[in-house]
Formats: sequence, C-alpha cells, structure tokens
Amino acid sequence: MKKIINDPATVVVDALRGMALAHADLLEVRYDPAVVLRADAPVSRKVAVISGGGSGHEPLHGGFVGRGMLDAACPGPVFTSPTPDQVAAAVARTDGGAGALLIVKNYTGDVLNFETAGELAAADGVDVRTVVIDDDVAVKDSLYTAGRRGVGGTVLLEKIVGAAAERGVDLDGCEALARRVVGQVRSMGLALTACTVPHAGEPSFTLADDEMELGIGIHGEPGRRRVAVGTADEMVRALLEPVLEDLPFGEGDRVLLFTNSMGGTPLIELYLAHGIAERLLAERGIVVERRLVGPYITSLEMQGMSVTLLKLDDELVELWDAPVHTPALRWGV
Repeated sequence: MKKIINDPATVVVDALRGMALAHADLLEVRYDPAVVLRADAPVSRKVAVISGGGSGHEPLHGGFVGRGMLDAACPGPVFTSPTPDQVAAAVARTDGGAGALLIVKNYTGDVLNFETAGELAAADGVDVRTVVIDDDVAVKDSLYTAGRRGVGGTVLLEKIVGAAAERGVDLDGCEALARRVVGQVRSMGLALTACTVPHAGEPSFTLADDEMELGIGIHGEPGRRRVAVGTADEMVRALLEPVLEDLPFGEGDRVLLFTNSMGGTPLIELYLAHGIAERLLAERGIVVERRLVGPYITSLEMQGMSVTLLKLDDELVELWDAPVHTPALRWGV
C-alpha cells in the first residue's frame, strides 16, 4: 500500500486539520466529535441542512459546507458511518431556530445513526426531518444497504436544497423539495480498479487487466456484473442506458448531467466520457441544460466514473444556478 499518510488510525483527523487550515475563511472544524461547520453557523431563522457519512468520498461531504449548500457535515472513519453524537452535535451547533433537514445516503449505518441523532435533537426541542437518497440504479441490496444505495445524486440534492434553505424556504418546503429531487435523480457507476482502505491495507476487490466492474458502489463494493473493458463509448452507454430506463427519461426531458470521477480517473478521460454522454442524450432528444464534471463523490483512489441524471424544471434550474460558496463548489459569489 502506497499512500500519503502517517498513520491509518489518524488519517481522518489529520485530513480534517489540513482542511481547516486550507479553508479557514469558510469552515470551522471540530474534532471531538468530528463535525465540519460553516464558519458563520448558526444562521438565524434558517433551516440547517446537514449531511455526512464515512470519509474517503471527498469532497463529499465536508467540501460542500458553506453558503448555499450545507450548514454542517459529519465525517465518519473511512467508509464507516458517523456516530449519532456527531450528528446531534451538528444539529445543536447549527440550530438557528428554523429546524434541521438531515440528508442521508441510503446505507444501513448512516440511516440508523442519523435517525437516532434526529430523535435526540427532537427531545431537545429541535424540529428535525430526515430525507434518504437512494439514486443508484445498479443494485437493489448490497453489503451496506437495504434497498438502493445513495451515490452521485447526493451532491445535486445537497446543492439544490442548500440553495432553498439559503433563500429562507421553511422546513416543510425544504423537505418537500428534497423528496422531489430524490424522486427525479438516478445514477450508476463503474470501476476499472479497486480502492484500498488505509486500515485494510489491500484492495477491496481485484480486477484483471482486461476487466471492469459495472454498477459499483462508493465503498468499493461489487456491482451488477464484471465484464471485459470496452471502449469509452461502450462504457458510457453501459452506464447511461440503465439510468435512462429506470425513471424513465425520455424525449424532451430537461436534465442536469453529472459526470463524476471515482477518484483516480483524470479529467482528460472524464471530459471525453462526458462528451459521449451528451451525444447519446442528444440522440434521444434529451436536453442537457446543466452540467457538472469532476471528482465530487469519490471512492479514495478508485479509477472509474459514474453518471447521474436529474430531471429538471424551472425551479430546480434556478436553485442549481443560485450562488454557492464552499471549498468544492463555488459560483455566483
């Protein structure tokens, strides 16, 4: 195992210390329990939007803390859920009097721990709602989930709901909006190589030089099937077709296309894949109105990519375009 770390046991805290120094103007980082907060939290009379999960998916979630997106993120150990006390601390520290919305990826530990934290916060008088995202079309049940996994759609959900909360939309409105986004977003990914979790010291699975894994999750868990590596056109088509069929998406639909690197795929390959996806969508009469390309929800150093489609309407476009100022996403500021 070759990684830029000192000790696998302290890699998350060490990374958080560096993040705090790099973005001191945007973030406040607390370590016991570990919580990443926007520097001006709490914001009075604003719904607090909070998310989190295991580390190793950076910039998700801490990189999306800031104005127009998340009020707080709770980083667990690598690929391990944050604890209820982390989430409860995030709720308490961001409570501006308008309640809190917890955005949770559908992994069993995340769901249980966020729900427990929500109950603790409710006992303290905070109105807390939870929305679970499960946009992965590849696998119904996996090592980490009951039902579909939460993957790339999480980034889009956090941006859109964060924009609404920043505008002063109340908790009922933010919750309804979040559920609408969950219902209109779908994703699927593939891996060319596995990732290595620092404390494990070896790849999470093995692939031959001529193999790729279709439908992988963000924790390195297996996908739908293992197939021979194809051309870029074949790879993108293998991801897009299940996504398009699932909602389904059809001619005339307006979409946001998110082409994501799993961590180890360089932008030259990612832009190539994105161009193919745009062409395939245009051939079906699907209108790509907004785009996001880059490593925004990763699986450590895994080589691979995912494709996410969100069906848009005027309100969602407006919220996507709204100003955001975080370490990882920044526009309109």
